[in-house]
Formats: sequence, structure tokens, C-alpha cells
Amino acid sequence: MPQNLANSTLYGKGVFTTIAINDGEAFLWEKHWQRLKDNASRIDLNLGEYSEDFTKNYLTEALSKNKITNGRARITCFDETESAIWSDETKQKTSLSIITGALRPIANNFRLTISPYPLDSRSPLAGIKSCNYLEKIIALGEAKSRAFHEAVQLNERGEITSATMANIFWLQDNTLYTPSLKTGCLPGTTREFILENLNCRETEATLDKLHNAQAIYLTSATLGIIPVTEFESRKLTTIDHPILDLLPKKL
Repeated sequence: MPQNLANSTLYGKGVFTTIAINDGEAFLWEKHWQRLKDNASRIDLNLGEYSEDFTKNYLTEALSKNKITNGRARITCFDETESAIWSDETKQKTSLSIITGALRPIANNFRLTISPYPLDSRSPLAGIKSCNYLEKIIALGEAKSRAFHEAVQLNERGEITSATMANIFWLQDNTLYTPSLKTGCLPGTTREFILENLNCRETEATLDKLHNAQAIYLTSATLGIIPVTEFESRKLTTIDHPILDLLPKKL
């Protein structure tokens, strides 16, 4: 049987980004492409022949072929170089994958809990959207096993970082807050867009800030920007804040 000794298969060496598709266009394309390049550089992954133009054209073809006008797309770059531990092969090879899909349904009453699994801000993968997502999948699964839709992860210092698959914002005394990148949170493209368009304080905050928040919002390319309606056992009232009108409405 053929053996796949690639670093991507053995160790999950790769990076990805998930993009919202609105009216056939990749929303915030430039931000997604820049993060993909930066993340690839941080894990020593050479994108090689996959230039921005090539990748965007490939994405456009995939959207057309799969008839996706409003939905999502995931672009993944894998390190297909054979592992130095298992092979003498040294020539670096990178592969590119693009998958597309419809929008995921989002619950009207979105319930958020606290994950028992921390995020390590000291990890070399902190802040990188890598293919090593098993810890986050386990954390999300644990929350869903308790009938919640998402979970807040704290770092090793007890600071709020993000949800397992989304960035987090909260409103207190009519001021908008989000965890700073010092916490180890992912620099999401939607997060960046919000910071460019609204007054928001980046902070290193402990869990009591969420317990006392007037409103909590989760953000990602897949979710867009959604209000949390329940945090642990506390019901939250949706507040008419400009953050809710910042993105194109999902159809």
C-alpha cells in the first residue's frame, strides 16, 4: 500500500482560511490572502507557485463550478514535503485545496459557555490558523455536548481569548471591547474589519468582564457578527449597536 509521508499528513502542517462569499465575491479577500501568506511564513511553508492571482482565479472557478453565489469557501495550503523523520526527501512541495459550501445555519438563540480547555498564548501556533485544529474541535464538541453552541476559551493567565471558532467582543458601559492579540487569540479578518470601522478597546480581561457585559458578540467569516442570547445561565438582551449593521446581510 502506498505511504503518504508528507508533513501535512503526519503532523497537520498547513494553513487555511475560510471566506464568506457574498453575491459571488470573496468578502475581505485582501485580508484573507495576507493572513494566509503571513501564517504560511510563520510555519515555514512556501506557497511557491500559488500567487494571489492564481489562488483567486482558482477560487472564482470553484465558485462558478459549484454554483455558489452566497456561501463560504475554505482555502488550504498543505506542506506535502516528506517528513525528515521518515524520509530522506528534502525538496519542498506545497499543495492547494479549495472547497466551497452553502452558508451554515445559525441558531436564533445562541448559547455560549466557558470551555474547560485553555488556550496557550505561549504556543508557537498561537494566532495561526493552522491545520492543527483538533484541540478546538474537541473544545467545541464538549460545549455542544452540554447543549451550547460555542465556548469561550481562556489562556494560561485566565484571560479571555476567543470562542473556539470565533473572535469575541463585548459591550460594557457602552464601550466595545475585544481581547488583544497578546492573549493568543486569532487575528480574525472580521475582527480586523470591526477594529477598522468602530471604536473598540483591545484588552487583556478576565472572565468577570463577560459575566458583567451588557452584550456579547461572536464574529467570524462563517458567523458574520451575531449577538449571544445566553451566556452560561444568564439571558442577554440584544442591544441595537452599530456592530450588528457592519457586515452585508447574509441571504
